[in-house]
Amino acid sequence: MALSKKPVNGMRDILPREMEIRDYVTQVIKDTYRSFGFTPIETPCMENIANLSSKQGGENEKLIFKVLKRGEKLKLEEAKEEMDVVDFGMRYDLTLPLSRFYANNANDLPSPFKALQIGNVWRADRPQRGRYRQFTQCDIDILGEPSNLAEIELITATTTTLGKLGFKNFDIRINERRILKAMAAYAGFAEADYDDIFISLDKMDKIGLDGVSEDLLAHGYDKASIDKYLELFTKLQDKKDVAEGVSFLANTLGEFLGEDVVDSMTEIAAAVNATKGAKFDLVFDPTLVRGMSYYTGTIFEISIPEFGGSCGGGGRYDEMIGKFTGQNVPACGFSIGFERIILLLMESGFEIPESPKRVAYLVEKKYPAEKLVAVMEQAKAARENGQQVLVVRMNKNKKFQKEQLEAQGYEEFVEFFNN
Repeated sequence: MALSKKPVNGMRDILPREMEIRDYVTQVIKDTYRSFGFTPIETPCMENIANLSSKQGGENEKLIFKVLKRGEKLKLEEAKEEMDVVDFGMRYDLTLPLSRFYANNANDLPSPFKALQIGNVWRADRPQRGRYRQFTQCDIDILGEPSNLAEIELITATTTTLGKLGFKNFDIRINERRILKAMAAYAGFAEADYDDIFISLDKMDKIGLDGVSEDLLAHGYDKASIDKYLELFTKLQDKKDVAEGVSFLANTLGEFLGEDVVDSMTEIAAAVNATKGAKFDLVFDPTLVRGMSYYTGTIFEISIPEFGGSCGGGGRYDEMIGKFTGQNVPACGFSIGFERIILLLMESGFEIPESPKRVAYLVEKKYPAEKLVAVMEQAKAARENGQQVLVVRMNKNKKFQKEQLEAQGYEEFVEFFNN
């Protein structure tokens, strides 16, 4: 039986045209983030399964690609449950590996530590447009900074990067986990029910206010509390300005919402709006939840109209590193939706700016070996002069060969015949 030539479901081959754009985008990201003081790191693609299954990753923990024990450790005949045969898993994001990395290496790192990490992650998800089972994530994180300077720097660096890639008129939606909790408490919900309530709220953009109401009623929550809760969102619908939105909530929620939350959100908005490096709007979105249970404070998400969904996000997760060390460390991060950014650039016909001139040297098949050295020396000199030079043998159908090379971006041809 012939071997399968197709990649496994949810994973894909990347052709040269896309790979060139990916390389370019990666370089823009690295250069921009480095200009903000972020330092590249790398973590392994696999983590201990106990770390990945620690109830930090929300729904993603259901999507882990698990790795079987090997050799003598794999005892299938004695196994009673899955964990008896599994010890590692493929990482589903870069945040948990970063937290483990910091816990393991903090003594050798500055404080605060500004980390940049780009790498593949894996989720056993249902493939769809812009969503794959193997995909690249691009994260920046600031560890050890308790103030909202971390949020300001992360939002500014990320939006500056998107602006350099040609994106404009996008939104950064922002909220605070403590605002979510204060609104739920004000409505009369029990703290033990918050996570379930937020799961329903997270569906707001798909099912609307009425749908969320029906969902909460179906779960047995009190109708009076539901109505009081959803009335807040109705009154906030036209309050997209961060300062206006949080000011309204401060006046409405009273003691349920601390002044420090209001002050922090207002300061973040003022600083980000004053130092924009791209054309975007910072929008207060009280329905923004973010699925990860590890978030403890500010949360944010990138919304690009051309995609119609999230193209990245992040937030503050001050308690994750403490799961490894017993001592919490302030932490905040932002992840660009790399694959979705690439998808949008590909669909828009993006051309890499200021790319080197591409020249193809077509060498006749009977061209003598002693003359070929001169051709290679000429190609070397052209490359040193900044050109991209391809040296290939001339095909019989030269017209078709040139058409193929033009499709690859080659704009000039030099032909070598044995005269």
